[in-house]
Amino acid sequence: MQQSDWSEIAAIASRELGKAQEAARTLGIPKAYGSYEELLADPEIEAVYNPLPNNLHVPWSIRAAQAGKHVLCEKPLSMNAAEARSLIEARDRAGVKICEAFMVRTHPRWLRTRELIREGRIGELRLISGLFSYFNRDPRNVRNLHEYGGGALLDLGCYPVTLSRFLFGQEPARVMGSLERDPEMKTDRLTSAILEFPAGQSVFTCSTQLAYHQRMFLLGTKGRIEIERPINPLTGEPSRILIDDNPGDPTGSGIAAEVIPICDQFTIQGDLFSRAIREGGEVPVPLEDSIQNMAAIDAIFRSAESRKWEIP
Repeated sequence: MQQSDWSEIAAIASRELGKAQEAARTLGIPKAYGSYEELLADPEIEAVYNPLPNNLHVPWSIRAAQAGKHVLCEKPLSMNAAEARSLIEARDRAGVKICEAFMVRTHPRWLRTRELIREGRIGELRLISGLFSYFNRDPRNVRNLHEYGGGALLDLGCYPVTLSRFLFGQEPARVMGSLERDPEMKTDRLTSAILEFPAGQSVFTCSTQLAYHQRMFLLGTKGRIEIERPINPLTGEPSRILIDDNPGDPTGSGIAAEVIPICDQFTIQGDLFSRAIREGGEVPVPLEDSIQNMAAIDAIFRSAESRKWEIP
């Protein structure tokens, strides 16, 4: 975001002043605060980025809104849909912008992929398939703390949920989930889900205890699309959309690549968020969209317990 044309990183806050000052020196940030309250009290701060652990997203986003600050809140927006809904009232009462930081939704390659689907390049989109994993079993890491909202579905699974809704342009009618919890940390370490949309299905697996990998395929009635490194492409290189509109050829001779120029999705996200504030437009991922996303995630968790299809 420090590379954004539309925003300036003016301050950073930590619960420990020394840590904030060290980060400020390292990153070239003018101000450092030893508490979040001090930053929110600064009249020169117009907006905050909330990257705290998942269980603190809503409480501190509400406090920021009450202080008159616009909020870019890290994904997932909340621990559940009910909690996410509480942000609507805080946003509307304070008259501020609140946006969930799903940077993938702002990357040109995903915008172009949605265009390709709408243009019918692969026929009718019928299936989205994804795999997202890394290995992290550090019990002190916030991603492995159950009470902090850790686990695979909230950390990784939120991406295929939001992207599937984005690409189908629909909400899932019902979902099925299966998860395996770490016996000690109680977080879900291996989770799979099926989201049934009116137009097709999305199927994905995510894990915090598998070898690092990320993949996403879109299959239509006349072709398929693959996105390389779908969550976090390399920022120093162009990214590619692989399109196979001759799927009957097993050699892959029909695969073509659309190259997306070098860009940083976090910079783009920061610019779009700031422009929405300056120009009075809509943020990239508004709260209404985030609530729908959390409702689908809630239903996956319920399904894993009930062993039945659940309606978001």
